[in-house]
Amino acid sequence: MTTNDLNGLSALGIARRQLHFILIADCSGSMSGDKIASLNHAMAAALPAMREAAADNAETQVMVRVLRFGDGADWHIGTPVPVDALQWSDLTAGGETHLGTALLLAASVLNPENMPGRQLPPVIVLVSDGQPTDDFAGGLAALLASPYGKKSVRIAVAIGSDADLDVLDAFIAHPEFKVLQAHNAQELTNRIRWATTAPVKTVSSPLTIEGGAVAELAREAVSQADATGELVW
Repeated sequence: MTTNDLNGLSALGIARRQLHFILIADCSGSMSGDKIASLNHAMAAALPAMREAAADNAETQVMVRVLRFGDGADWHIGTPVPVDALQWSDLTAGGETHLGTALLLAASVLNPENMPGRQLPPVIVLVSDGQPTDDFAGGLAALLASPYGKKSVRIAVAIGSDADLDVLDAFIAHPEFKVLQAHNAQELTNRIRWATTAPVKTVSSPLTIEGGAVAELAREAVSQADATGELVW
């Protein structure tokens, strides 16, 4: 779709579909040092490819939020930002692993009041290196009970060998999706690039309406899942 086409839709009062992308980032103390630095680098490096993926689906407006959790949870980027306007600012790490609190906060925005208009299934990417230290089950239940949370495409990236894969599998809650694993900085960059671009392409596809595109994304995730490089973390 060209710029003229988009202008024509606007003139007719037809809004573009929105795809909300939420990154939920573990910023607990175990992420300090190289891990959080690698996550910051990976996100900054992934943005050009994410913008390109969005540009290839110009009838869809990709909106980005970032949620961090450590001692509690808060929005690093709380107001949805169009991906073309997003500038990455570095996360810092410290504290506990309050993932359940983060999922509750995410659930609070996954509704028509906070996401009005024509919506595609949101994409939620969780990145974590450890085990929750709060009520993960309660947070997950709230997320899956929210109007758009239960429709979301959920992807999880495990950083290092200590990440709780059972928890990340429960977050994904899809029999075909696999947790993406990263054991060093290069693998993390690769996983983040895939997690921020492939879902944007897939969810924007007309096949999504028929369910075929999401199944294809799940199959693609399997090929991305296993860490194969040097074991650092």
